[in-house]
Amino acid sequence: MGGACSRKRDQSVNEDGENRPVSGKYHKSMSSKWLNTSFSRLSVEGKQGKTQCPSLMELCVYKTCENIENYSNFGVIPRDIAQLIFNELVRTQCLTEASLESFRDCDLQDVDLCECPELNDGWMDVISSQGTSLLFVDISGSDVTDGGLMYLKECKNLQALNCNYCDNISDYGLEHLRGLSNLTSLSFRRNTQITAQGLALLSGLLNLTKLDLERCPGIHGGLVHLKGLTKLESLNIKCCNCITDADLKPLSGLANLKELQISFSRVSDYGITYLRGLHKLVLLNMEGCRVTAACLDSLSALPALSYLNLSRCGFSDNGCEKFSRMVKLKILNLGFNSVTDACLVHLKDLTNLESLNLDSCGIGDEGLINLAGLNKLKFLELSDTEVGSSGLNHISGLTNLESINLSFTVITDGGLKKLSGLSSLKSLNLDARQITDAGLAAVTSLTGLTHLDLFGARITDSGTNHLRNFKNLKSLEICGGGITDAGVKNIKDLSSLVVLNLSQNNSLTDKTLELISAGLTQLVTLNVSNCRITSAGLQHLKTLKNLKSLTLESCKVTANDIRKLQSTHLPNLVNFRPE
Repeated sequence: MGGACSRKRDQSVNEDGENRPVSGKYHKSMSSKWLNTSFSRLSVEGKQGKTQCPSLMELCVYKTCENIENYSNFGVIPRDIAQLIFNELVRTQCLTEASLESFRDCDLQDVDLCECPELNDGWMDVISSQGTSLLFVDISGSDVTDGGLMYLKECKNLQALNCNYCDNISDYGLEHLRGLSNLTSLSFRRNTQITAQGLALLSGLLNLTKLDLERCPGIHGGLVHLKGLTKLESLNIKCCNCITDADLKPLSGLANLKELQISFSRVSDYGITYLRGLHKLVLLNMEGCRVTAACLDSLSALPALSYLNLSRCGFSDNGCEKFSRMVKLKILNLGFNSVTDACLVHLKDLTNLESLNLDSCGIGDEGLINLAGLNKLKFLELSDTEVGSSGLNHISGLTNLESINLSFTVITDGGLKKLSGLSSLKSLNLDARQITDAGLAAVTSLTGLTHLDLFGARITDSGTNHLRNFKNLKSLEICGGGITDAGVKNIKDLSSLVVLNLSQNNSLTDKTLELISAGLTQLVTLNVSNCRITSAGLQHLKTLKNLKSLTLESCKVTANDIRKLQSTHLPNLVNFRPE
């Protein structure tokens, strides 16, 4: 979501791909991932906006956590209740080494301590005391070392272990996992200490079905030790620049493999030939690999393949006719390649396609005629292309479309009328300077929209009147600079909004915060950067109890002002700028 920048899109490579929990140690984001977080601790909203009373169990758990220092051991209460108390302490970041001691020998099954502050080897003794009851452990982002992993040796029933971003774990730590034969899922993302020699220590974990080694730069030559892991269904080695064609050869015998991620590796067309025998492969992520259209010969031999990511691979039109053989594809990502309209003719037979990404490809209106028959298409990405208004004629009949991105295209207000029949549309991105109030008026029939991005569009106060048609909106961005407090009056009634970005409308004042707080009580993420907001206006935000992310950069507000508001009225606020 935009902050102070004038151009929202960041076209730099996002090698992480998947979201992970917020940590000051790594990265903070203002994105809509807050939509996936838990809601308020003691109340939830009913169907008509009425607050429902918490259950007796919820009250008991909350009260126990509030007075955690009064309890020395939870071993005498039922395990499921102890688990609830433990989870709540973790969720509120109130678990400490001292309070953890209260859970010794409680037979907990799940210990999810991802990004838990101060987690180190000293905690591992209590974690391991759960013994054979322990099934899942996540110590990602911690200071646990090889010695800490030694404590898990006696947790023989452990099924899943996540040690992502643990800088102090090396090959020596993997030695302690050799006896955990019930492990089915193991993750060591972004680990610079694990090498090919360390992978040899995993060769005995014959029940592994999922292995994640993303951003592990030292594993070249080590995949040969995975040959015996015949139950493996998911392998993530993306962003490992050390991986070459030779590393894929040992994978050719993993007949149960369903998901393989090798993006941003040094794999070429030759390496892809080793995948021909993986007949159960459903997902293949090859983003940024050194492949050409020649690799499609090998990929067309994969009968189950339905998700294929070829973004940033340097593809051109030459050889794209081989796509026509991959009729089972449901998701195809060709973003940031040199393909043009000529390539699209080879996609028209992919009638099972549900998602197509053509971001930053050299396509225009002419090529879109080849998409007209893709009636199952739900997601279409056309950002940064030469698609214009006449091109929308060809997709106006794709009535199953749920999401379309038209940012930075050359589509005009008049062309948007051709979207009026797409009644299934839920997400629409119109981040382009040529879009004005008239364009917004042209799509008012799309009443099912839940996400509307008008980031750079030139919407004025008058245009915000059209927003009243979108009662189901959960996410809205209008950052083109034409909105004043008067326009916000039309936004405040969109009571379903969870994410709102009004940054860069520099005429907005404290009155905007007053209007927002009166009607948008469900807000989780709010960005009003580059406006005339002052510290005095923060008082209006006291009613936004669900707020988790607040951005007020380049406003007359300090980090200390926000901290005071957080400590007294917004306990759920965990991410704010300035900070």
